[in-house]
Amino acid sequence: MNEGVAMASAERVVGLFDGVRLTPTQRRIAHCLVQHAPAIGYLSAAEVAELAGVSQPSVTRFAVALGPALRRRLRELTAAAPGPTTAGNELQQAVRAEIGNLDRLAGQLADRERIAETGRLLAASRPLPVLGLRSAAPLAAYFAYFAAKVHPDVRVLDDGGSLLTDRLEQAAEAGARALLAFVLPRYPRETLEALREARAARLTVVAITDSPVSPATEHADVVLPAAVGAQLVFDLHTAPMTLAMVLLQAICDAAPAETQRRLEAFEASAARRQLFLG
Repeated sequence: MNEGVAMASAERVVGLFDGVRLTPTQRRIAHCLVQHAPAIGYLSAAEVAELAGVSQPSVTRFAVALGPALRRRLRELTAAAPGPTTAGNELQQAVRAEIGNLDRLAGQLADRERIAETGRLLAASRPLPVLGLRSAAPLAAYFAYFAAKVHPDVRVLDDGGSLLTDRLEQAAEAGARALLAFVLPRYPRETLEALREARAARLTVVAITDSPVSPATEHADVVLPAAVGAQLVFDLHTAPMTLAMVLLQAICDAAPAETQRRLEAFEASAARRQLFLG
């Protein structure tokens, strides 16, 4: 199947769960269906259970919980979806899948006001804590490196353990109003616990995660999905990184005068210290 068809299949499956409250187990199953949307019609309940890491009875109960209307719609989608193909080698397929993920992200950004509102929320948080543990740590650091040029106090939270809660509480006491969290597969338990702690500290949680039905949705106030590529040995985070930069643009747009002033100050400092060759 080409990447456009795969992307459309995933988007239609995601749409089935809009407004549906799911338990954590049901969310894992739904997430599995989204990830494997083009092949849903070819998977048995046992295969879905294995892919989702749940029991087969859980898949059966999930189907019952969807109700007849949603089950019928799911059957229609899977009947219309062609089976998977293997065009090109595995490396080409992985890259094309990433192009599809970026294409889907571009479609989501048609609602500019949602991103703009989130940018205003994060820009107003002083300090701005940015959470990313394990595989998400580089994304948090990448975002924070650039965000620090336009925001006066960005705090990267990339270590777990008991000190993480301390740092969240300290940020809240210092005036933080929001937390930006990168929550990516395989969803570290510490990350989800940190989101719970952040909400307990009355921080508004903004989560960049891989799916609208990821475990982060249970603990986040704003969910910004960007699919993760899973065709290679290790995941590709192209779309989440792109979304992070789009969100940073929204932060800049929320306070253009301050952004310009800070960027000019940095450039003057960089020139004085001869930081760059070009």
